[in-house]
Amino acid sequence: MKPSRTEDPTPQSRCRFALAWCDITPPTDIYHRMWGAAKHERATGVHRPLRATVTVFAPMEGSERQILLTLDHCVMGAAEHANLVAQAAEIGGVAKEEILVVFSHTHGAGLMGLDRASLPGGELIPPYLQSLGEKAGDLIRDAIASLQPAGIVYGRGRCSLATHRDFWDGQQFICGHNPGVPADDTVIVARVTDDDGKMLASIVNYACHPTTLAWENTLISPDYIGAMRELVERDTGAPCLFLQGASGELGPREGFVGDTAVADRNGRELGYAALSALTALPAAGTTFVYAGPVVSGATLGSWKHENIDIAEKDTWKLQRWHEPLTYRPGQPTIEQTQAELDQFKYDEAAARAAGDETRAADCSAMAERKTRFLHRQHQLPPGEAYPLQVVLWHLGDAIWLGVQGESYSLLQTELRRRFPEKIIVVSTIAADWGASYLPHRELYDTGIYQETIAVVAAGSLEQLIEAIAARVA
Repeated sequence: MKPSRTEDPTPQSRCRFALAWCDITPPTDIYHRMWGAAKHERATGVHRPLRATVTVFAPMEGSERQILLTLDHCVMGAAEHANLVAQAAEIGGVAKEEILVVFSHTHGAGLMGLDRASLPGGELIPPYLQSLGEKAGDLIRDAIASLQPAGIVYGRGRCSLATHRDFWDGQQFICGHNPGVPADDTVIVARVTDDDGKMLASIVNYACHPTTLAWENTLISPDYIGAMRELVERDTGAPCLFLQGASGELGPREGFVGDTAVADRNGRELGYAALSALTALPAAGTTFVYAGPVVSGATLGSWKHENIDIAEKDTWKLQRWHEPLTYRPGQPTIEQTQAELDQFKYDEAAARAAGDETRAADCSAMAERKTRFLHRQHQLPPGEAYPLQVVLWHLGDAIWLGVQGESYSLLQTELRRRFPEKIIVVSTIAADWGASYLPHRELYDTGIYQETIAVVAAGSLEQLIEAIAARVA
């Protein structure tokens, strides 16, 4: 019989680390309409505050570093994102390429686009974005000043909040709960401590669209992330960083509602799952080893925690690149999209004049969809391919990945399958939203919503996975 393993190590990293956060809740009467089906324009209040978090990772030696700027917002356009990064970098005293903006992807925070400035509450968007850049720069400066040696210990948990959401209702594909298909339920957690064992932060990485709150909600909200964060921070006494995983086809089982109590319940479900995994983590700089047999009623196996040389976990390698993904052939031109938008607006007006409010609402929602697509088309990079932003850094036993766009969960499940010995933290919805969705190759031309608005060609997700896997290997 093959001997059993005599060590059960916990994945961990050693680096310099800092985290700083602040409140970024916008004015309560700012433009808020995130959903095509929404009837309101301005927000009417605040469910829970929004947060900006800056996390800085750096090797134990050297000047290289990676800065994560995490925002409780859904997405940003290319112009808004570029302005934010430039402003934050100048105030923070860092290079723009050091900053990776990642979004929690809440759909309850409002759409902060400069193209909305002429709409009700939209006049508040430009000054809000200006203040957001200033706050982000201040956080970067503060975090860099407080960098210190830290140990990061990782664990895995499970949470059933996320379900598959590509649902065929017999006539068409709907974006909603699909109980017939399995969904990735992996929760990756990390506990960060200083050299005295004091907890500096917890990190929760989970893939689930924050779409609990939808068109009926008129309140500014971080969705389920707010209650999750509150629960974890109350238990650990340290700030909690949430990173949205590859959730292109994943959403909450109960979602698209206006009831904030549902969002809080969803958040507590994830929070308790995260706390369960965090509670099981041993101290940084230790490993769990077999200590030998103990004769009792049975001969028992004794295990204990032993110190390890934590310096062995300070491996650091950082890679940044733009993966060229071929644009999808046959996409409509800007002129065609504008014509479709004009037609939906005309049809909406005609329906209202005829007293058909249901038809008018549908046309209004489609006009909103075309407006967003048109805004994106104007900002897409020129050329044959979309330069997708990717940041990959190796920290001890962990791989950290930041990727632009909304990838299907295959991105994380396949990488974790190929590299089971590594903890892989996957953060998507990075940079601006120009890349849109990256679904599986076989989903193209099926009519699924995410596929219909994808701007890159079939096979792009698979190309991305291979490019990342090659660099990891």
